[in-house]
Amino acid sequence: MANFLGEFECKVDAKGRILVPSALKRQIAPDAKDRFVIHRGFEKCLVLYPLNEWVVISAEVNQLNLYNKKNREFVRQFHRGATELEMDNTSRLLLPRRLLDYAGIEKELILFAYSNRIEVWAKDAYEAWLNEEDVDLSDLAEEVMGKKRNAGGTDEVS
Repeated sequence: MANFLGEFECKVDAKGRILVPSALKRQIAPDAKDRFVIHRGFEKCLVLYPLNEWVVISAEVNQLNLYNKKNREFVRQFHRGATELEMDNTSRLLLPRRLLDYAGIEKELILFAYSNRIEVWAKDAYEAWLNEEDVDLSDLAEEVMGKKRNAGGTDEVS
C-alpha cells in the first residue's frame, strides 16, 4: 500500500496537463507503471490513485450488494468520471477537462498526497478548506481517533 506524503503546487497548461513533481513521482511504486485512475472526490476535488491502488479500492467498492439502492447510488457516484491516465515521458498527466471543471481547477492546483491517494484541488478551494475556522483539530482527533484518558491516566478505546 502506498503511503504518500506532501503538498505540491502545480500549474495546468492549456491542454489540461500537469507536471508531476519529482518529489511526488519518487513516492509512486514501480508496480503502478506510471498508470493512474482519477475520479471525483467526496469534496469538490479530484482523487488520483496509482492504478495498483485503484484496483484494491475498486474491488472493495465492487463487493457492495448492488440490490441495495443506496449501494448502487454510491457505486455510481464513486465511479462517476473515473478515468485511467498514463504519465508521459516528461512526467505529465493529462487531466480530463470535465473533471477539471467539476473541481473548479483553471490554472493553479494543489496535489495533496496522503495515505494511498493524491487529492487534486483548485488552489483557492484548498486554501479555503485549510482556513475553515470551524474545525478544531484537537476535538476532531479526539472524536475520530476515539481515545480518551481514563481516571488512571491510561488510554481507553471508546
